[in-house]
Amino acid sequence: MAEALLRDALREQQDITVESAGLGALVDHPASEHAVDLMHERGLDITSHRAQQITPEHIAQADLVLVMESGHKKAIDAGEPTARGKVYRLGEWRDKDIEDPYRQPRAAFEDALRDIDDGVADWAERIVS
Repeated sequence: MAEALLRDALREQQDITVESAGLGALVDHPASEHAVDLMHERGLDITSHRAQQITPEHIAQADLVLVMESGHKKAIDAGEPTARGKVYRLGEWRDKDIEDPYRQPRAAFEDALRDIDDGVADWAERIVS
């Protein structure tokens, strides 16, 4: 959801690539049905999304790496020297971790989406300015 929303928020920025990857991603699995439905309600199609693991190459090539939780930031910082100074939480500006709604009911996805919306708005503003 965060990838789709950030990509949409930055759609006019031709030189920006938004891509998602996870620390414990179920590689090649599609987005959750709840996530697909919520994005569809906003006019965004994530049915082609497939999960991938974050790699040292992803991190090295990225100018900015956004994570959902403090633990993710610590794990990436500790495991990859090229990550230093470019890994932040999506909810950084609100000092908020965003809980993973995986295998939870739709309400958990809705809660996560509210936090993701806030984080995307905060970061999109900073990225474009």
